[in-house]
Amino acid sequence: MKTMKRLILGATALAGLMAATTAGHAQEITLKISQYLPAVHGFQADFLEPWAAELEERSEGRVAVEIFDASSAFGKVERQADQVRAGVMDIAIGLNGIPRDRYPSAAIIEMPFLVDHADSGSRTLWQLYKEGALGSDYEGFKVLALFTHHGGLFHTVDKPVRDLGDLQGLRMRTPSPAVSAMLEYLGASPVGMPPANIYENLEKGVLDGVVTTWDLVGAIKANEVLKYHTDAGAYVAGFHVLMNQAKYDSLPDDIKAIIDDMSGDNLVAKFGDWWDKWEARGYEDAVARGNEIIEIDDETRAAWEEALQPMIEAYLDSMAEQGVENPPALYARAKELVAQYDAEREE
Repeated sequence: MKTMKRLILGATALAGLMAATTAGHAQEITLKISQYLPAVHGFQADFLEPWAAELEERSEGRVAVEIFDASSAFGKVERQADQVRAGVMDIAIGLNGIPRDRYPSAAIIEMPFLVDHADSGSRTLWQLYKEGALGSDYEGFKVLALFTHHGGLFHTVDKPVRDLGDLQGLRMRTPSPAVSAMLEYLGASPVGMPPANIYENLEKGVLDGVVTTWDLVGAIKANEVLKYHTDAGAYVAGFHVLMNQAKYDSLPDDIKAIIDDMSGDNLVAKFGDWWDKWEARGYEDAVARGNEIIEIDDETRAAWEEALQPMIEAYLDSMAEQGVENPPALYARAKELVAQYDAEREE
């Protein structure tokens, strides 16, 4: 009887230990991810949530993921990289240009009329990073991806932009230092402003227009006051997906391998299609409202870029003053890669 009791107690204890072990195994790792846009934006709905679900599935439940969006205490755009560096967040999506001048070498991708499509821009920025051409911009991080959006547009309220000279005298909201330099060179007045304030200032006449993407125009409902959209591929912004290096290093090798497979080349390759989807809302809304969309052909776009060469050269000089090594060579390599990836897209 005592022997049977011991066996029962032993089996019960073993079952409890196995249950505890299984439970512990299932909750072995939690990764906290932040981003600075609303949860409904594609950054979360199309990228982070499916990415998290795939990671949890491929790790057989060993990795759990928590996502924090713009509505959280961790959703400030200017804090994304700092939160990761401090270990407050494990992974974050951030915008290279905020805070300003944080990633001076990567800013090469934001030169006027360099990139028209997010696929070419993203692959170019990522290749430059892999080649070591971005210097110490992302030093201390595990870089999961770098990417850009599609070429941004000149959106205006009353005056259509059919030629670069049409920008003269206009007050345009600017997204980056490179675009500010372009606008000033063309006689426009660049105005820095958070996205949340754009609609009100367009409506009040404080702004004559904005240099941005279809995605943002759609998100802030700016087509209600805008009437003209010059689709020139005027610029792109660079983004980063960064991971805390110590957190990555602490992971088991098999989990590292899964994350490696889900990032880098394989992740960067998805942003072109994602931006096609994210841009559609703003574009379709403008069409539905009867706004005029001014298409700029490749020949005109190349001529506009050529007209801006003095401004571009001056901006490259300013990059050198920030410590960027040989900006003209970096710019030439970026142009070479963009042309290569554009050609591959057309095949």
